[in-house]
Amino acid sequence: MLLAHQPRAVFEAARRGVGLQLSGHTHGGQIQPWRYLVRLQQPVVAGLAHVGGTAVYVRDGTGFWGPPMRLGTHAEITLITLRAPRRRS
Repeated sequence: MLLAHQPRAVFEAARRGVGLQLSGHTHGGQIQPWRYLVRLQQPVVAGLAHVGGTAVYVRDGTGFWGPPMRLGTHAEITLITLRAPRRRS
């Protein structure tokens, strides 16, 4: 598992065989249509995606960048539960 501030770190994570990356940085695009511009720089703006063999989850966050507002996204506190894979007998 890798904690990486920016989602674009997932390309290196996938090359190195990381199974899961947790990221933030994008604020979910924060203000529409800003999300489309953020997507030009980041492979994932919000939510769960897969790049290569790596799952990456990007949370929307609770704060903001620039103007103190959100339009088209929401503040998010994420709870992730990690479980070991079940063994086959």
